[in-house]
Amino acid sequence: MSGIHYRSATELMALLDAREIGARELLDHFLERVDRHNPAINAIVWRDAERARAEADASDRRRAAGEDTGPLDGLPVTVKESYDLAGSPTTWGVPEYRDNIAETDSAVVEKYRGAGAVVFGKTNVPFMLSDWQSFNEIYGTCNNPWDPARSPGGSSGGSAAALAAGLTGLDAGSDIGASIRNPAHYCGVFGHKPTWEIVSDRGQALPGNRAPTDIAVVGPLARSAADLKLAFGLLAGADGPAARGWRLDLPAPRRQSLNEYRVGLLLSDPQAEVEQSYQDAIAALARWLESEGATVEIGAKPDFPTEEAMEVYTMLLRAETSKPLSDEMMAQAHEDLDRLPADAIPYRRRMLEAQTMLHRDWLRWNERRYKLMEDWEAWFETWDLLLCPAASSPAFPHDQTGERHDRTITVNGRVQPVVDQLFWAGYPCGYYLPSTVAPIGLVDGLPVGIQIVGRRYDDLTCLHMAGLIEEGYYRFTPPPGY
Repeated sequence: MSGIHYRSATELMALLDAREIGARELLDHFLERVDRHNPAINAIVWRDAERARAEADASDRRRAAGEDTGPLDGLPVTVKESYDLAGSPTTWGVPEYRDNIAETDSAVVEKYRGAGAVVFGKTNVPFMLSDWQSFNEIYGTCNNPWDPARSPGGSSGGSAAALAAGLTGLDAGSDIGASIRNPAHYCGVFGHKPTWEIVSDRGQALPGNRAPTDIAVVGPLARSAADLKLAFGLLAGADGPAARGWRLDLPAPRRQSLNEYRVGLLLSDPQAEVEQSYQDAIAALARWLESEGATVEIGAKPDFPTEEAMEVYTMLLRAETSKPLSDEMMAQAHEDLDRLPADAIPYRRRMLEAQTMLHRDWLRWNERRYKLMEDWEAWFETWDLLLCPAASSPAFPHDQTGERHDRTITVNGRVQPVVDQLFWAGYPCGYYLPSTVAPIGLVDGLPVGIQIVGRRYDDLTCLHMAGLIEEGYYRFTPPPGY
C-alpha cells in the first residue's frame, strides 16, 4: 500500500479496523523502514521487535474474533527515551544511567498500550533532555530528515524526526522549554503541549524522582491535528491517587469556525528576534485567516512587558532544573555568579541566580508568575488565541561545542544567543498555558510551524485551530528521500 507510512494515525486505524491491513503487516512495514532509513537520522534508539510482533499478532486475533478493540489497537507507536517502558533503558542520555532498565510502564505508555497501541521503540534525546538538539554519549546524534546536517530539535527530537521520516505511527514527548513544540516546528510535524498537570508524567523521570516538575508537561506528537486530538484524549486525565478525587472536564473549543475566531498574532519580539523569512510565512498564514473571516490583529498580546515574561520564566525554569545539581556543582555556581562579567548575556546571570536562590526568593518569583497569569486570563477575555513563532528560525546546523548557553545561531544576518529562543518556549509554558504547533510551510526548503497558544484548559481550542489550519491551509509534507 503506497505511502502508508505517511498516513495519519487516524487513517491507519481506519485501515486496521476495516481489516484492509493487518497489525502485524503494518508493524513489519514500519520495522523495515526503520532498518532502511533510521541509520541516516538515528531517531529510534531502542526497539523490541519480538515483543511488538507478539502484540501485533494479538491485535490481529482480536479483530479476527470480533472482539472489542481499543482506539489505537494494533497501531505501531514509539515514545521518547525518557519514558519508562518495561524492559527498556531509561537514561535521558546520561551515561551513568545506561543500565537503568525500567521495570514498569510510565503513565503515558500504560495509556497508549491500554488503548491497544504496539509500542515498539524509543526515540533519541539530548543529555538530560536539555537542548534543542538531540545528541548524547549513549546513542549519538539524531539528524533532521529534511537536512541531516541540521538539528531535528529537542529534547523530543528523535520523536519528531521519526514521525517526519515515516518510521512510526504516533509518538509522545515532554516539554519544559519547547521540547515538544521545537522539534515539531523543526521537523514539520504536529505537537501539543498540554495545560500543566492534566496529563500524568508518572514514569517520565530518572530514578529517585517522584515529585511533579514545575512547568514541565508530557504530550503527543503526530502527523496530523486529528492524531493529536485522539492521543491527547487518551492521555489527559487523573492518574493514580488523584483519580479518586477529580475528573478532567475540558471546555469545548471556544469557536466553531474560523470566521468566529479572534486571534492575536506575533511575528517577532525584541526578546528573541525571528528570521524574516519565517515571519513572512506567519504573515501569509495571517492573511489566509483573515480571508476566511477570522479577526486577526498583529501585535495583540497581554499588556505586561515581554522582558518580564522572559525573566520570570527563566528564573523559575532554572530554579526547577537545579534539582539534580550536586553540592559541588552548587558551590561552583556560587563562584561563577560572583565572577560573572558585567557584559555576560542575561540568560547566564539569570541561570546562576536561579540555581542559587533561597526558597523565599522562589516564592516571590512564583507570586510574580501568578500575577502574569492573571494578566493572561484578562487578555483571553477578548481574544481566543495567540499565534506566534515556535522558535527564532527554521532548524539550525548541528553545533555540539561547549555549553548550550555559549552557543549562537544567526538570525537575519546577526548572531543571537541560541538561548534567546527560550522566550518563545516560555511565553506560554512558564504560565501553564496549552499550546499546539502545526506546520505552515517551507522556508528555504525547511519546515516551519505556528505556535497556537490558548487560555489555561483551552487545549481543545488550540487543537481545533490546528485542525482548521491543516484542513484549509497546510498539511504535513514528507521530507524528500524517505
